[in-house]
Amino acid sequence: MEGSAAGHRRVHQRGVQAGPSVASVGRERHLAVAAALWTHFFPFLRSLRLSQTPPAPLADAAAGFTLLAFDLPSSAPQDLQPNPVQSIMHCFGWDDMLNPLLVTRYLPHLLQDGELVAAVSSCSGASASGPAQALCVRAWFRCFLQQHLHKNPDRSDSRAGRALEEQLGELTRLVLRLPEVDSLLQRSGLQPAASRPEPRPALQLFIKAVGRVYGGLQVLSERAAMVTKALDYLGDFLKHVKPYLVNKNPEGLQLAYWVGGCVVMHWSPLLASSRAQQQLFRLVEVLLLPHSLTHLEQALRDSLPLYLQGLSVAAGMSQSQGAGLKQQLRSVISKYLDHFLPATPSAGVIANHPVLLAACEATPTPHGAGLRKSILQVLCDNFLQFKGHAPPPRLAAILAFLLELLRRNKDADPALLTVPLPSVLRCLMLVNEPQVRRIATEALQLLVERCGAATDGPCDQTTTVLKSFVEENEGVYDKQVYSVLETVAVLDLPVVQVLVPVLSLSLRNTEHKRGLGRNSALRSAYKKLLSILGDVGQAEAISLEEE
Repeated sequence: MEGSAAGHRRVHQRGVQAGPSVASVGRERHLAVAAALWTHFFPFLRSLRLSQTPPAPLADAAAGFTLLAFDLPSSAPQDLQPNPVQSIMHCFGWDDMLNPLLVTRYLPHLLQDGELVAAVSSCSGASASGPAQALCVRAWFRCFLQQHLHKNPDRSDSRAGRALEEQLGELTRLVLRLPEVDSLLQRSGLQPAASRPEPRPALQLFIKAVGRVYGGLQVLSERAAMVTKALDYLGDFLKHVKPYLVNKNPEGLQLAYWVGGCVVMHWSPLLASSRAQQQLFRLVEVLLLPHSLTHLEQALRDSLPLYLQGLSVAAGMSQSQGAGLKQQLRSVISKYLDHFLPATPSAGVIANHPVLLAACEATPTPHGAGLRKSILQVLCDNFLQFKGHAPPPRLAAILAFLLELLRRNKDADPALLTVPLPSVLRCLMLVNEPQVRRIATEALQLLVERCGAATDGPCDQTTTVLKSFVEENEGVYDKQVYSVLETVAVLDLPVVQVLVPVLSLSLRNTEHKRGLGRNSALRSAYKKLLSILGDVGQAEAISLEEE
């Protein structure tokens, strides 16, 4: 099979090189031989193309026929016309149903032929599903994703798996040399570190390059074209990785989740566009919000930071579906904050919590701060809500997570830092358990001190939160409120001093509602707070005595 088409092509080329007279004499003979090959051998090859165990000679022979069609396009049968080369490449290289073993052996035969690549790429009718080079990239992408399908049942390398690994390396080298891919890498300023890069770093580099080029485009039409091109490269990602989701292959799942995470991370602005948003929704829904997490823990632990960082950027950029993406982000944060959180504070577990790792950065950036704000909002809404007097489950662990999040990041924006402040104040007011109080006090210190350092005088955002805290709890938890404010005053005296008028009014309102006149016990607790508020507190204490 292999030698027939390829050998005939060599004979034909020698005839062409011999000159016009020899070529014209032999042309009819060559066409006759080619017709026989197409008639008797090609149908047999095509019948084997979807084999689950494709023999190596099948790819070689298919490549021979592809090159024959390139040299003698008119010799190809009618069902391959008008673009026989592209038709055969679809049959043996681009179809998503093809075994990666076949594709990774077939395409390198052709991609090393620069003349063929140029001709196929310039053909306007390359394929109904996309241009030729993009289809080659998509095939490479899919073969990379499906490389673990050829493991033995005991997960050891099979002979087919080793062959695929070798062939994938060569396909990777040639894909990076495609004019379209090389142009992307040049424009992005990214280049492979080695002349024969390994498939994994090469794919990551390519994904980064696409995202970087898209980010540099300013013209709307160019951005739209790049979105279309990127989706062509990606293909039906979920269809490609579905076998791993079904058979629970650990290596396959880790690979699939890592690639998906790289795409979401580096293509987040691109995926936020209206044209690509549905793809992002599907990726998150299927990969991150499944009903069962069995067999997925390690894959998720390793890749979740990539998804959270990318999804946060997309949610912040999207104009048309921003609310939906933000809700998805909150759902993912809530699901995995809960899933990976220990029952009690465990320094090692919390320090390596994937949601925490996603949010940490040495130098705060707007995107990172946006993700941390989303995490803090989920913490407060879903994990720090009291039911009456009853504290939420795993309160110490949740507070330990919050404290570690604050410690690892240097956020100074009061709008972000005051998000968890009401919840921390409530914990100190209602919970007497020593461990909870210790952790909550440390968190309170970081929040109050950083907010105070961000402004010249008392921080308005902190004052607003404390004022609401007083008003919401007046007449019920007054003594506990004073106790909490004593702790705050030690950390930032001015921010409590400005609350004195509010506190005195709250005291009088409480006494008035009870209708029993002055409440000595309550006033005594209030005066204790006033005693540490300097001149402002002393003046107010005197005023209370004179009433």
